[in-house]
Amino acid sequence: MAKRVINFKNLLTLVSVAILVGVEFLGVAVAAGWAFAGLFGLSQTLETVLMTAFGALGVYALFVFMRRAVTVEPIRG
Repeated sequence: MAKRVINFKNLLTLVSVAILVGVEFLGVAVAAGWAFAGLFGLSQTLETVLMTAFGALGVYALFVFMRRAVTVEPIRG
């Protein structure tokens, strides 16, 4: 079976997109948790819970985005 080489141009593109989009997803998610807690006057504990929950959703969104990005820009081949 032939070895498939790594396409470093696509790999660099994917790493760059992961950093850029990941920071934006996490920033928006944590800011949304903070904003909702402030809007509804929730306690510090509930604010942290909301920020964590929205942050987890942001990480999941990044995971789904990157899975789709790898299908468009394959690392190998």
